[in-house]
Amino acid sequence: MDRFVAYLRVSTSKQGRSGLGLAAQRSKIATFLCDGDQLLAEYVETQSGKLDDRKELWNAIRHAKRHSAKLLIAKLDRFSRKVSFISRVMDEGVSLAVADMPNASDFQLHIFAALAQEERRLISERTRAALAEAKKRGVKLGKNGKVLARKNKDQAARFALSVWPHISPLIERGISLSAIARHLNGLEIDTAQGGRFHAQTVKNIVLTVQNDADDTSERTSAKNA
Repeated sequence: MDRFVAYLRVSTSKQGRSGLGLAAQRSKIATFLCDGDQLLAEYVETQSGKLDDRKELWNAIRHAKRHSAKLLIAKLDRFSRKVSFISRVMDEGVSLAVADMPNASDFQLHIFAALAQEERRLISERTRAALAEAKKRGVKLGKNGKVLARKNKDQAARFALSVWPHISPLIERGISLSAIARHLNGLEIDTAQGGRFHAQTVKNIVLTVQNDADDTSERTSAKNA
């Protein structure tokens, strides 16, 4: 039996009022908890993940420390987008549990956070470069750009879901991303671009599937609201 203090975060007050985002996080947390586990408290924050000075988060951390409980979050990005911040909290002596990565060790959480942080940086750089190049060519970005971005996102989601049955069981067993990539290459499965899998490729697929599941959950919550 384990004891937990849950921390949920949304980025905007609109999300907080509507319940969108919170509903998906609560669903993940409920699925994670086992019979006999105790959820001592739930702290909800409406603030950007870029900020470290979050009142409710630190209240949750203090609560967890007082009762020798683990801090439970639905997804790593609901906690923080920075490896340095995750390390800082772990240095406080608080064990961190992530609902959608139930078997992840502290070391694996650092690796996932580092990969996600680097991926966001690269995406930002590529986006700025692409927009600058388009502006040079006189391209006017607007509706067509949004349609294309949505099309690319949908294609990525379809591919990720097609290979997910090969990846999911290995993730549950705590197999490394590199080992999963080697397994997929051994099955002679091509990436969406027709190449070979690497650890980062697998990580991108995991993030895509997680985001797709969250989008679906939030659309369902909105429809039932």
